Amino acid sequence: MTQTIPPFSDLSFPRPDEASLKARYADISSLLDRGQREEALKAFDAVRREYESWASHVHLQFSRNTQDETAKTDRDYADRLSPVATDHEVIIKKRLLADPDRTGLEALLTPHVVHLWEADTTTFDPRISTDLEEEARLTGEYTALLASAKIAFDGKVLNLSGLVPYLQGADRDVRHAAEQARWAFFEEHGEELDTLYGRLVELRDRMAKTLGFENYIGLGYRRMRRTDYGPEQVASFREKVLSSVTPLVQSLLERRRLKMGWDKVWAWDEALIDLQGNPEPAGDHDLLVARAEGMFRALDPKGEMGDFYVQMRDLGYLDLKNRDNKAGGGFCTSFPTIGSPYIFANFNGTHNDIGVFTHEMGHAFQNWKSRDQDWVDQLWPTMEAAEIHSMGLEFLTWPQIDTLVEDGAGDRYRRMHLIDALSFFPYGVCVDHFQHEVYANPQMTAAERHETWARLEKMYMPWRDWGDLAYPAKGGRWQAQLHIYRLPFYYIDYALAQCCALQLWLRSRMNREATFETYRKLCSEGGSKPFSQLVADAGLVSPFEEDALAEVVHEAEQELGI
Repeated sequence: MTQTIPPFSDLSFPRPDEASLKARYADISSLLDRGQREEALKAFDAVRREYESWASHVHLQFSRNTQDETAKTDRDYADRLSPVATDHEVIIKKRLLADPDRTGLEALLTPHVVHLWEADTTTFDPRISTDLEEEARLTGEYTALLASAKIAFDGKVLNLSGLVPYLQGADRDVRHAAEQARWAFFEEHGEELDTLYGRLVELRDRMAKTLGFENYIGLGYRRMRRTDYGPEQVASFREKVLSSVTPLVQSLLERRRLKMGWDKVWAWDEALIDLQGNPEPAGDHDLLVARAEGMFRALDPKGEMGDFYVQMRDLGYLDLKNRDNKAGGGFCTSFPTIGSPYIFANFNGTHNDIGVFTHEMGHAFQNWKSRDQDWVDQLWPTMEAAEIHSMGLEFLTWPQIDTLVEDGAGDRYRRMHLIDALSFFPYGVCVDHFQHEVYANPQMTAAERHETWARLEKMYMPWRDWGDLAYPAKGGRWQAQLHIYRLPFYYIDYALAQCCALQLWLRSRMNREATFETYRKLCSEGGSKPFSQLVADAGLVSPFEEDALAEVVHEAEQELGI
């Protein structure tokens, strides 16, 4: 099934429409009518790969330039067609799941894929098609709004990503001023952001109730395809973070305050982790992209990761430069019909460039390694498992990371990365807890949502003091987190995966080559198994186990000399 990958600039996927989808799915139904189940499954898989490749390309092009009229038109068309495609897909899945030969179906698809389909079929009905289209439109509005930011600072006009170096700089007054500029943008658009989110919550709650759920929480978990754990286990994990990690991060911040001689730690001080100033990349985009080849070749003695990276680089499957009108953040997408992933990011000259580069490369390597899995449902795992590949690679590159960091700062970078990883836990679970409260109480007003965030922020991050920054102080910080708007409940995944990634880090300190082979195998398995089984088969301890988080936190404390 593996094939030659064309240059990205040559990519072109057939544009489906309602008539072509109807005809393709009619053919699949005819095969099932004739009892040709295996042939029908292969045809079903093919049409889904083709549709996903086209849709991925459309949404990527919009992210690359949110103001391009053709890209916006194509995205709107894809958003309108999506419920139509999903309807066809769910009808076929329901028909196959209704087959009394359940054992035979599982033998063809694997039990895991069958369980995924069972979840999928509860998340759609034609009655919510209009709401799904509106949801996509509203999330697109959010993306475009944040991408449109033009912030006057330091004699320049910056977007949100371009402001980041000032938010992490060594000068405390500059950090403060940068935060003021950042939150002035959110305050200026606060009413619009509140309205957008209020409409999204209302839509999602309505869809959930139309489908028979009590509220959106149940539907959200199904849409995330979580088949082996639920809100109770996640709530228990949040409690572990609160008891194990929040005190540690508070202690780290107090140590930093004393060493810096600060009167107190303000919110604009938290991003400055290193006492000498956060280590910077060794150079600009071009230097990092060139040096990364050597890093990946040194990391993988078999040469596989290095060869794969060169292929992505040379064929144009990297878009890492920050520019006007480009969507914020970073992600990895893929085109199932050609078997290649694509990395999207916004380099801004800070250590985040190194982090996002290695993070998204982890996603890409997994997708590449699992490209020959039998079914499209197995190409990606569910997201908490997928984030192990990305966060795991961030740590596995530690021995070679010096090549991407400014001269002599490798050890400082590794220490900063570990502190940053630990500091993420309280914020990650706060984002998750906030969403649970919002969707359990969808009637909240905008003010109540801000009050909810402020309360939870104070619980999980009791050290945070916004000082004179009135907008985040009243609970507006969550509006900068794109996942809350665009991908509800996709955030605890990072915290769960971080627990597993830290285990890979610990094991790599004892045997780097064996740990990388474990990582390679985990990537190869893609989405062939549920999260808990992938973790167990890799010899890792599930984050839901009682002592998993406490153990990695203890080892991190030892490494940091606490």
